[in-house]
Amino acid sequence: MMHAPTQKQSMLGQGRLSRGRVAQCTRKSIRRSCQVRAGKTSTGPRVAIVGVTGAVGMEFLQILKQRDFPYSSMKMLASARSAGKKVDFDGETYTVEELTENSFGDCDLALFSAGGSATKKFAPAASDAGCTVVDNSSAFRMTDGVPLVVPEINVEAMKDIKLGKGGIIANPNCSTIIALTAVTPIHKAVGVKRMVVSTYQAASGAGQAAMEELELQTREALDGKPITTNIFPRQYAFNLFSHNSDVDVDLGYNEEEMKLVKETAKIWNTKDVKVTGTCVRVPVMRAHAESINLELNAPLTVDEARKLLENAAGVSVIDNRKENDFPTPLVASYNDDVYVGRIRRDISRDDDCGIDLFVCGDQIRKGAALNAVQIAEALL
Repeated sequence: MMHAPTQKQSMLGQGRLSRGRVAQCTRKSIRRSCQVRAGKTSTGPRVAIVGVTGAVGMEFLQILKQRDFPYSSMKMLASARSAGKKVDFDGETYTVEELTENSFGDCDLALFSAGGSATKKFAPAASDAGCTVVDNSSAFRMTDGVPLVVPEINVEAMKDIKLGKGGIIANPNCSTIIALTAVTPIHKAVGVKRMVVSTYQAASGAGQAAMEELELQTREALDGKPITTNIFPRQYAFNLFSHNSDVDVDLGYNEEEMKLVKETAKIWNTKDVKVTGTCVRVPVMRAHAESINLELNAPLTVDEARKLLENAAGVSVIDNRKENDFPTPLVASYNDDVYVGRIRRDISRDDDCGIDLFVCGDQIRKGAALNAVQIAEALL
């Protein structure tokens, strides 16, 4: 049974698609998005949501409900400071329990979004208890034997892991997921030799607190008040800056950029593709954008590239040169697909082995929670 994503508005007036664009995107999603649907059922897996009170944790619940993911029981887990809170899901109210190493004896599947340090402590305990873990942090992404999965790209990497039999599967970083969902159809067709990525990353990538601070800073800046800087050490509203992850003093690359480099090699299972990136925070509430330049191993025309993308799972093309209509974070927000436009030949080259793309994807959905739920669906 098929599912089409819903449209919403978020803080600071996130826009809606036009009626025609909604219809277009819905048709494409119906054509490409297929998953098991059941909702609560006695035969479904016993599910735990780890880090349920965070932005991605809450998105897990929305997506599970929207996709009628089958489950027989649901457990809400978070840190001690969130224990006791109430969470509504699928017509029931749950009490959040404190996350401990003994939380998983009655669980088959755990969706983790609890941060790297908590995951390193509790995910192995969950796996040892026979609970299969899908983790959204960076804790195990580059660990040998842990599959790093984007279901549209390399679902076969997790073939040896069985639901309810333990094991850990890692979600890639959001910017990697968004880039590779768009680029992999081209890579599979002609091979990518080199990829240059510049990211424009939204507040959602730093969590709910960063989104709230961006809203607060915007009001403060417009009202001429002192700017609150609790999450980032500088003004975010009406500004942009290099991604806030740590910078390697010798290389000059930050952790976000190196994730893109290393994770691409693991997902594509090759060290032959050269990758470089520049990651930037921009004052957008939700959904990342990326400018991508590809050097290809064989010629590919723009029309051929567009057809590959139009037929790719999880991709929607918005590429109207005549009306200057291309992907934006507002279009991508609250939608499942990665949106691709600005498809053009790299005119700095003398051949047809260069393509430029502009890509937008919802960081919380496809860049995090949706990808994890798709992994769980594949386990079923």
